[in-house]
Amino acid sequence: MTTTIIWTIAILTVLGAVLAIVLYVVAEKFKVEEDPRIDEVEKVLPGANCGGCGQAGCRAFAQFCVESSPNLDKCFCPVGGNDGMQKVAAVLGVEVAVKEPQVAVVRCNGTCENRPRTNEYGGYQSCRVKAALYSGDTGCSFGCLGCGDCVSACQFGAISMNPETGLPVVDEEKCTACGACVKACPKNIIEIRNKGRRNMRVFVSCVNKDKGAVARKACKAACIGCGKCAKVCPFDAITVENNIAYIDFTKCKLCKKCVAECPTGAIHAVNFPVIKPKPEAAPAAQKTAPAAAEVKKSDEPVKKEE
Repeated sequence: MTTTIIWTIAILTVLGAVLAIVLYVVAEKFKVEEDPRIDEVEKVLPGANCGGCGQAGCRAFAQFCVESSPNLDKCFCPVGGNDGMQKVAAVLGVEVAVKEPQVAVVRCNGTCENRPRTNEYGGYQSCRVKAALYSGDTGCSFGCLGCGDCVSACQFGAISMNPETGLPVVDEEKCTACGACVKACPKNIIEIRNKGRRNMRVFVSCVNKDKGAVARKACKAACIGCGKCAKVCPFDAITVENNIAYIDFTKCKLCKKCVAECPTGAIHAVNFPVIKPKPEAAPAAQKTAPAAAEVKKSDEPVKKEE
């Protein structure tokens, strides 16, 4: 009995040693050499692992940058921004073009006032669940559902729900344009756009594709697809398709002619300086004729000098 146990242990030990040697040989033969620059690039990245770069995480992005080097045109970390990409370029010994800073924009102005409720939702508070069940609480089936999935998706605390309007609000200082909120929104009302010169932007705050009368009935601030904005734009930055206008931020010169032309107020101008009205000119002082001296009538006759 003792001999059998000893032989069993010995066979298992030898078998384990043989398998270990085989695994070592296979690992050495098929091992993939990893570029040491990947570790260096990963160190200068913010480590958010948000996926805004289009990769699975910062490690995958670092590998993508190394593989794309020396051409980094398709590589951009929205969290690190231009400063972060300059660090990546320095590690790889290449140059990278500076890109326009971007920010998330909410393209819906269906506030509680503009878009009154037609029913009440009592289910699980999730935009994705709500969108799967029905079109929404109002007559607009394209607008914000108001459950705040975008708020939960943002890792940087850049989005909050406004209780008065029922719409999400983006904090430009905190937003990194990672795109997590865009992916979280089932109605596709959030878009990543260039911040614009001095953070000024003009965009159509509506995604309703219904015809004008239907869209206007559902929301007082809806785009009705009239095309007036496109006609007045001198830079061909506006197109109207599927009853909705869209402003190409790469062509827009911020002239704001479309804002003044829009009959429903669906086009928003953000961060423009408020132009104070010029004070009215003071009325010219009216020249008053000197009051005639009052002549005191005397009962005594006037004596003529001799």
